[in-house]
Amino acid sequence: MTVKQNALTLPPITGREELDLFSQLPYALNPELADDLAAGRRRREWMWVAQRGDRLLARAAWWSRPGGDAPLILDVLDIDDSAPGPDRPDIGVRLLRTAMAAVLPDPSRPPEYSRFIPPEWRDNAATRQVVEDRMTVLERTGARLFVERLRLEWSPTSPVPVPGKRLLFRPVRDAGELVALMALALDGTLDAHGRDELTRMSPQEAATQHYEGELARYTSPRDWWRIATLPDGEPVGFVVPAHNGYNPIIAYLAVLPAQRGNGYIDDVLAEGTRILAEQGVPRIRAATDLGNVPMANAFRRAQYVNFGREINMIWN
Repeated sequence: MTVKQNALTLPPITGREELDLFSQLPYALNPELADDLAAGRRRREWMWVAQRGDRLLARAAWWSRPGGDAPLILDVLDIDDSAPGPDRPDIGVRLLRTAMAAVLPDPSRPPEYSRFIPPEWRDNAATRQVVEDRMTVLERTGARLFVERLRLEWSPTSPVPVPGKRLLFRPVRDAGELVALMALALDGTLDAHGRDELTRMSPQEAATQHYEGELARYTSPRDWWRIATLPDGEPVGFVVPAHNGYNPIIAYLAVLPAQRGNGYIDDVLAEGTRILAEQGVPRIRAATDLGNVPMANAFRRAQYVNFGREINMIWN
């Protein structure tokens, strides 16, 4: 379906040539688009453009897990920042509204928006304008800022963490054990998504949803996952090293409420980092909310570098 509005053409892409057109606007995810299409993480009918003639003025695309029937996240939304005039956000709004109506099973409940941005984006006027223009587009369709996150990376040029002596680590016995610990760890969480889930469901339900919707879907070995315990076997926390199809990651780590304040987070993160480092990976990625200062500090102490940020916006 192609929609024309005041000489503005708003179609989804259909072929390789149009994927090249779609990729003309710069963004970090561009190199992944073709592979995502091949793997079933994207569909061409979920990738829309706004054009005047041959000029690409805006684009939008959704992502899902391989073979997913519906989009899970809006992770590409761009406008041509070199286009003259103050109507750049207007074009983005028209494109997004049109695409949402055509793509989403329920346009009144769009999936979350995610945008990768530079770490110090507020300090540069041009970069700040780019980010705020896209946020304006989303706000005009009813979205609001949900959370800003730190994107973190460990490099093999950093020392591999040495196991500490305070804790013992063992593999996760089964899904039930991990889900139970995840539910306990939600007590007092500083994670915005976790806090939001607790307004709508019990800790057990939230932990089960997170496990089934994300952790259980990783194809990397589950024997990487670790439970941290005291010498007497009492659980202290856990870490889930994994590969998400793009990068090796620290998918989840936590210290249980009764054990917080003892610095155990450093030991737990070190174990997860060491497990992935032993695989000879080129990098390890992680993320945490900007407001989760204790977690951010733990990553900093473990030699993780803040190489970017992520903006999440939601409609409600």
